[in-house]
Amino acid sequence: GEGGDLFTRAWECLSAREPDAKLVATDAAVRDWRLGLLELAPAAEPRPASEVGQPERPELVAARGLPQRNLATEQGRAALLHAVAHIELNAVNLAWDAAYRFRGMPRAYYDDWVGVAAEEAAHFRLVRTRLRELSRDYGDFPAHNGLWDMAQRTAHDLLARMALVPRVLEARGLDVTPGMIERFRALGDQASVRVLEVILAEEVGHVAIGSRWFRWLCERRGVPAEPTYFRFIEEYLNNQVRCPLHHQARREAGFSEGELQRLEALCRKA
Repeated sequence: GEGGDLFTRAWECLSAREPDAKLVATDAAVRDWRLGLLELAPAAEPRPASEVGQPERPELVAARGLPQRNLATEQGRAALLHAVAHIELNAVNLAWDAAYRFRGMPRAYYDDWVGVAAEEAAHFRLVRTRLRELSRDYGDFPAHNGLWDMAQRTAHDLLARMALVPRVLEARGLDVTPGMIERFRALGDQASVRVLEVILAEEVGHVAIGSRWFRWLCERRGVPAEPTYFRFIEEYLNNQVRCPLHHQARREAGFSEGELQRLEALCRKA
């Protein structure tokens, strides 16, 4: 619908089950927000994260239930791109949920997360186009639900959400995407390389937004940022940090040297 308030429109995007409907709702909500047509007047209380719409396909499995991908085959490359598409579609939901669930933040906060939703939707389209060039589509392979699981676990606290979704799960993409780009390049798949390079460049900005609001909230609550971050990693992740870390990308995304050293120490223990 036209106009209205941001929270109602964000819920339309979240509750849309099928990817195409979610993308159409996202484009319209982003456009209306940027035109100044949407108020920040809170609508009803946020609905539970468990009610967010999930598509009928792909089939969701435990991460360890996913087959190993042999990138030497087109099937293996398509399976890896499918995993990326799944992450990007989940990231559209995560961006809208950050805007929808957490009320009473400065307008700049909503500007940031609406912008992330727009970019994640563009990423999903890029990867999906590449999948279709390989005669596959989103939904053709099983996928796992770790990203949305963390959204549900952090639905009660914006500080936990900023710490664990942008600054752990999305930051992981900064660590692993450069290696994926190298593997596709070695196979001569330049089309996939171009898609992943766009995503990597823009994901740095998304993690940086998480860093900014994490620090802003720590300051507002009068808690020290670094110890608070590591307390969340202990509480929610049992100190399980995956290596290797991409230091340069993480620095650009707002990680301090102290954080990088402590993360390195944790992931070496893992």
